[in-house]
Amino acid sequence: MFEIEAERPEHGPAIEALLDLSFGPGRYAKAAQRLREGNHPVPELCYVAFSEEDGERHMVGALSFWPVVIGGVPGLMLGPLAVEPRLRGKGCGIKLMEKGLADAKKLGYRLVILVGDAPYYARVGFGPVPPGRLTMPGPVDPSRLLYRELDIGAFGRARGAIVKPLDAASPHPER
Repeated sequence: MFEIEAERPEHGPAIEALLDLSFGPGRYAKAAQRLREGNHPVPELCYVAFSEEDGERHMVGALSFWPVVIGGVPGLMLGPLAVEPRLRGKGCGIKLMEKGLADAKKLGYRLVILVGDAPYYARVGFGPVPPGRLTMPGPVDPSRLLYRELDIGAFGRARGAIVKPLDAASPHPER
């Protein structure tokens, strides 16, 4: 039903339109956006999803991962994840995340965080960060700050601020 492929530069305008449709202009005010500003997503972990309808191929989903330091531990921030509203609940977002998380593990990443709806993201193994353990660069509902270990024990040392890596200007930061 959905075909997932690597994001390419020509997908940019369609991804932006999908993000606007999914999140509106308020997406730039979110705390997670502070971790994206001046940072670069990991190119090998940016995906788009297509669906074919009436003989035409349409972009219906997009996902990116960003390098961050999670309480002193190098890792990734998942998001934004956008799915065309009329297709939500059909598995596109889950498929995008399953691919991204598997590929991140293959690339040697050990820990992923995100800000989102706990019951939804629990479907791919995310759980809540214990209260007070991590902080974001801006206000975040603590029940929406989630993490997933890609390597058992990776979260053990994570405490404190979630920040951009020192080499955020590089498109290939340290893992």
